[in-house]
Amino acid sequence: MEALSLLPINTLTNNHISLTASSNYASLYSSLQLNPSFTARTLTLRKSVVRVQAESEDYELKQMRDMAAARKRWEALIRDGKVKVLTPREAGYAVQLSGKPLLDVRPSNERNKAWVRASTWIPIFDVDNKLDFGTVPRKVTNFVMGGWWSGMPTLSYDSQFLAKVAEKFPKDSELIVACQKGLRSLAACELLYNAGYKNLFWVQGGFEAAEEEDLIVEGPSPLKFAGIGGVSEFLGWTDQQRAAAAKEGWGYRLVFSARLIGVFLAADVLYIGAQQIRRYLQDIRTH
Repeated sequence: MEALSLLPINTLTNNHISLTASSNYASLYSSLQLNPSFTARTLTLRKSVVRVQAESEDYELKQMRDMAAARKRWEALIRDGKVKVLTPREAGYAVQLSGKPLLDVRPSNERNKAWVRASTWIPIFDVDNKLDFGTVPRKVTNFVMGGWWSGMPTLSYDSQFLAKVAEKFPKDSELIVACQKGLRSLAACELLYNAGYKNLFWVQGGFEAAEEEDLIVEGPSPLKFAGIGGVSEFLGWTDQQRAAAAKEGWGYRLVFSARLIGVFLAADVLYIGAQQIRRYLQDIRTH
């Protein structure tokens, strides 16, 4: 959801704030009184931490408000009939039988795994490969806040999105817009509608809601699996993989059970190795 914050529209998510107090403030205060310079440095540091926390909390509250406002706008687009809704199967019929264009707005990490034949790929967000002062903190935050588990990279809004669409499609085109889960494609529909595209169709639930027979798919992975990654994919702990396991049976499950056992064994080996190194270093010090 972080990537939606880069849209030129208000589209962000929320978190919530909690403040905690320590039970030993009295003893801490008395000890600080004994060292004025330490007290000054500590108070300055505390003020800096509080300021950073306040800025983070304000940002998160803004995300909450912006996402709520964006959802209301998107719901209004659907409710007022400005953007029409298609199921993945209906989208497949429209593409295969009527030759309607399908605009795939997913980032490259999802598109490269699986895509619909004859679809046009113009991402509204794409993987941010820059390594500058502004993007590195975002990459670290994204990884720590779940990127390691989900495999979702840091994304950036493509400011040339509308221009690229205009190069491919005139504004009177009947355009089917889709992404992996349906959220980014709704954001794309809003941008396109405001830019003058009035014959828009949104694929509800995205490609993840499609069955194998709904669309003609190409690529190395099933279309449902294009949005997964990271440790959760490696261990088979995603909803898509669990659904596949229910169909495939024990053979499919055993693969991921073996991987999980391998992770535990590797962790044990690392722990035992660390203990051995610690003892070795202690022996060196004592001698």
